[in-house]
Amino acid sequence: MTENPETTADFGFRSVPAEEKAGLVREVFDSVAPRYDVMNDLMSLGLHRAWKRIFVNAIQPRPGETLLDLAGGTGDISFLALERGAGRVICSDINAEMLSVGQSRALKKGLVRGLSFLCADAEHIPLPDRSVEKVSMAFGLRNCTDKDAVLREVRRVLRPGGRFHCLEFSRLEVAALAPLYDAWSFKALPALGGRIAQDSESYRYLAESIRMFPDQATLAAMMAAAGLERVQHRNLSGGIVAIHTGWRL
Repeated sequence: MTENPETTADFGFRSVPAEEKAGLVREVFDSVAPRYDVMNDLMSLGLHRAWKRIFVNAIQPRPGETLLDLAGGTGDISFLALERGAGRVICSDINAEMLSVGQSRALKKGLVRGLSFLCADAEHIPLPDRSVEKVSMAFGLRNCTDKDAVLREVRRVLRPGGRFHCLEFSRLEVAALAPLYDAWSFKALPALGGRIAQDSESYRYLAESIRMFPDQATLAAMMAAAGLERVQHRNLSGGIVAIHTGWRL
């Protein structure tokens, strides 16, 4: 019997052994964590703030519900959800450095009640089956090694009637803008990363990871294959990003 070939995963445009990707991604976010929020403003020309507000409005946080915010990083979605009335928010991320920044921000904002932090891998969520009403994930799924495993875990922890919301970079719909978008992604972003965060390579990876992420229809099909139902998506900014939603019925 022959052995199976080594499983690989994309790390930007590179192919790496699957077991190495999580460590490589962790190194990226360890590096960018201190300047992550500043760089988000520069990378998106401030648009990420509007995208996240629209995203949280779509989530419709409610007092009697628990929201699990996967890849919660420095806390933007978690904080907005609490401000919009969420009863409880679990800000979860695999990267301890990002969560540390998020915890400091939460203290400065006075957002303590109803908020907890969880350092965990989204492919192996340490929560019971059917334990939360809503799960969100903003700009994090593309960094996961086994995206299908994440989606299966999302369905597992959702209660019946619960909903998953994913905000992620997607496929641009306006072909005429593609050259400008590519120039911004592959020339301007690494240059900004080098100047502001002293790390051009991490921002080169982030740009490449966007191009490697499944398009709108493919992600919708992946969500359905994981057992989520009534899957829909909504494009923002011409498809630069998209919001996908799916229910556990």
